[in-house]
Amino acid sequence: MQAIRPIVDGGKETGFFLPHRPPRKPPGSPLTMYFPLENNKIDPCAYRFDPTVLGVPFLRGARMQNFVDIWQYMPHGMCLLWQPWLVFLWAGSDLLIFLSYTAIPVALLTVLRRRKDIPYSGLVVLFASFILLCGLTHLMGIVTLWYPIYPWVGLLKLATGFVSAATAIVLFRLIPILVSLPSPAQLAEANRKLQAEARAHEETLAKLEDLVAARTEELHAANAKLAVQTREAVHRSGNLLSVVTSLTRQTARGHDQTEEFVEALLGRIQSLARATSTVLRGDDNQSGDLETIIRQQLDPLLLTYGEQVAIDGPDTQIVSEAAQQISLAIHELATNAQKYSLPAGPEVRVDVSWSITEAEQDQVFTLVWRESMSRSGETHGGRPAEGGFGTKLLTRIVPQVLRGQAVRSYTDDGLEYRLEVPASAVLANPQDADSVALAARLVDETFE
Repeated sequence: MQAIRPIVDGGKETGFFLPHRPPRKPPGSPLTMYFPLENNKIDPCAYRFDPTVLGVPFLRGARMQNFVDIWQYMPHGMCLLWQPWLVFLWAGSDLLIFLSYTAIPVALLTVLRRRKDIPYSGLVVLFASFILLCGLTHLMGIVTLWYPIYPWVGLLKLATGFVSAATAIVLFRLIPILVSLPSPAQLAEANRKLQAEARAHEETLAKLEDLVAARTEELHAANAKLAVQTREAVHRSGNLLSVVTSLTRQTARGHDQTEEFVEALLGRIQSLARATSTVLRGDDNQSGDLETIIRQQLDPLLLTYGEQVAIDGPDTQIVSEAAQQISLAIHELATNAQKYSLPAGPEVRVDVSWSITEAEQDQVFTLVWRESMSRSGETHGGRPAEGGFGTKLLTRIVPQVLRGQAVRSYTDDGLEYRLEVPASAVLANPQDADSVALAARLVDETFE
């Protein structure tokens, strides 16, 4: 670059000519810039072109070589008078902006690379490109301080403008969608509700698991009880057949006449049948009401001698085996009363009562049958045979089966039969009843 030539007017320096290299092609007059002097200082940014610059050679030079031959332009540092503090301030500011504008896209693209699920990734890429191009323009600002590459800076700014416009267009198109996105407070509330629902589902699942476990345990218990009940039913059926067989054999020994034998046998079998039916009609099919069992056995007496028969006792549930044995005893006593005592007169009474009393080791169940004699002290037809099967049944068989004792005695007032057995051999176990009810409920619920 040639030296600056002073301009002298009237012996006084009024300015300087700064010759500049002309374009290589086509050759022409040199490009001359005029810098006026103000207060004996050059104002390089207040230059004016020589009139020859506006000629045809300048217009011809506004072609591609202007992108290559950059020295036809003035470096930006000349506008700063090459003052070091101002140049470094300018360059330092642009450098800081460039570094910041470069770090932001790097951070955005790093997040986008690690989070593939981020929506609108294209907008993020456009925004990162826009910021990066803006940073490059500031970097070019540093370069133009010493190298006047203004055409290339202009192209970079044009690219920045296009990317900025595209980013703005996409952003405006996405405004309705972005505005509709839930706020952090809404997301927190939705998250809280989801957590509450999750906890509710977990609690429900835990309750269902507990219910299933409880139901499974109940089914196992019910199956075990049903198995026990099945075995008991088989045992009870065999026991009942044994009782019928024994009744048949013992009744046949005491009767020579076929009709009397059949009548006595049928009466005893019917008493067993009535006791069994009473038990089967119960709620648990394992026990029956004692009063109901006794009344069924006394039906013939109640129909004929209703006012002369009294029944008294607490509500008592007895097991099926006890129901069979007590039914046989009541039937035998009722048959004898119908034959020998009640026909003697209306003053004859039959009182049946039962009670449960406390003993040293166990409760005791007591059944009492009382028959009052007539005023004359006579009976109708005499007394039953002491050595017959009926007496054995009342005093030996029934108490032996129930693990107790029985006494039949005659006094001046009449007849008394007392049966005392352990309550555990007679009374129904409430736990068994509950188990049976549970099993029935489970079966009903399962096959409903």
